[in-house]
Amino acid sequence: MPRSEFIHLHLHTQNSLLDGACRIQETLHLASQYKMDCNMFGAIEFYLEAQKAGIKPIIGCEIYVAPGSRLDKNTGGIDEASYHLILLARDETGYQNLMKLVSIGYLEGFYYRPRIDKETLSIHAQGLIGLSACLKGEIPVCLQQKRFNDALKVADEYAQILGKDNFYLEVQANSIPEQKIVNDGLVKLSKELNLPLVATNDVHYLTRDRAASHEALLCIQTQTTLDDPNRLRFQTDEFYFRSPDEMKKIFSDIPQAIQNTLEIASRCNLELDFSRVHLPKYEAPRGLSKEDFLRHLCEEGLSRRFKEIIPEVKERLEHELKIIQDMGFVSYFLIVWDFIHYAKTHGIPVGPGRGSAAGSLVSFLLGITDLDPLKYGLLFERFLNPERLSLPDIDIDFCYERRQEVIDYVTRKYGQENVAQIITFGTMQARAVVRDVGRVMGMSYAEVDRIAKMIPPDPSLNLKDALESETELKNLYKNDPQVSRLMDTALVLEGLNRHASIHAAG
Repeated sequence: MPRSEFIHLHLHTQNSLLDGACRIQETLHLASQYKMDCNMFGAIEFYLEAQKAGIKPIIGCEIYVAPGSRLDKNTGGIDEASYHLILLARDETGYQNLMKLVSIGYLEGFYYRPRIDKETLSIHAQGLIGLSACLKGEIPVCLQQKRFNDALKVADEYAQILGKDNFYLEVQANSIPEQKIVNDGLVKLSKELNLPLVATNDVHYLTRDRAASHEALLCIQTQTTLDDPNRLRFQTDEFYFRSPDEMKKIFSDIPQAIQNTLEIASRCNLELDFSRVHLPKYEAPRGLSKEDFLRHLCEEGLSRRFKEIIPEVKERLEHELKIIQDMGFVSYFLIVWDFIHYAKTHGIPVGPGRGSAAGSLVSFLLGITDLDPLKYGLLFERFLNPERLSLPDIDIDFCYERRQEVIDYVTRKYGQENVAQIITFGTMQARAVVRDVGRVMGMSYAEVDRIAKMIPPDPSLNLKDALESETELKNLYKNDPQVSRLMDTALVLEGLNRHASIHAAG
């Protein structure tokens, strides 16, 4: 099958929260149609879905670079606080460095946005390819301000940091007058510094007709309305997933910028291994292996939990211990036992256990759960099945007022760098997205609330279902142009990620 002659390298999925409107599966479907081998929130989801679709995943992130030190928090307003830069992972080292840079940006450089600086980038540059980014990039800003010598200096600086073969000057096509100035300047820079050009389209939505919905998304992000002349907005409707033929036609005068998208794609060969489980190792008391220590704790639990230890209990224990050891989860059980033991010995209430973990005798003996699985006929294999490689999932409830003490204990014992809380994403569900879009359209609260309440509160129903099943809503949609516009926009945005937060379990 012939391959695409152009590949998109700068695209924002829905994981660019309230900025990107590209759903991963839809994006991959379009990439497949164009025969393309083609963000850190969506990196793993994108990687796995791309592999399923037979498309080469290229993982990258648009990062923010401080004009000076990332630690300087007195650099003016949001527009002066940082420049954009695109980084793509060539390999696993590059992927790890990308994660390190994003983490440093949040933990050390946050000022309006998570920022790094060139010093940090130089330390973690291995395995990365850089692109000079959009009109908000440092080089494009210099060119817009007619500071060609400064642009020359910055471009050379990035080439030194990343390696001359790993930094590309990014030309874009969006019909913005300033972009023409920048593109001309980048071509000139390319000749003077012998740096390669690459064409991108800074994709924020998949098709041109979704530009208006993306504009509403930006208003939701900035809490403004569509009639606000000062709102954040894109100047044109051209930030979509252009076809290879469109891109080739636009950049026919600099074909090497199209060809270089293929070169970059061929150089990005990140392979993530999901077959191996990476778990922390529990340090057993001196003189004992962790397997021996787990058995010791279980035997203590036998005498504590049972007045009489019948053969059935012993057989079940041996069966579970063998599976736990064979699957490599001994440390996992010991770590969970450790922090639950800490909580119970410090008077922190712990729930009796729920979910499939209640089917484990080992969990019962360790005090992780308080339900005897033999008494209630619960199956261990529902919790941990040797025929299915998956991590054990133990749901634990701690007293809400004192759960932070347990988190602090785990952090102290295992190191802050080894403890992380789980992220979760709130999505724009049917009723909520209607309320959001109605607000940015300037509709009254009462009117939007009336429309939203026509949608059944069943979370399994989407807007399309509601329009088909609810007669009043269907009639409004057909006969009221404002409601029609509201629902059409909401249909595009429904299900996109709205915000990130800490998962209740983490």
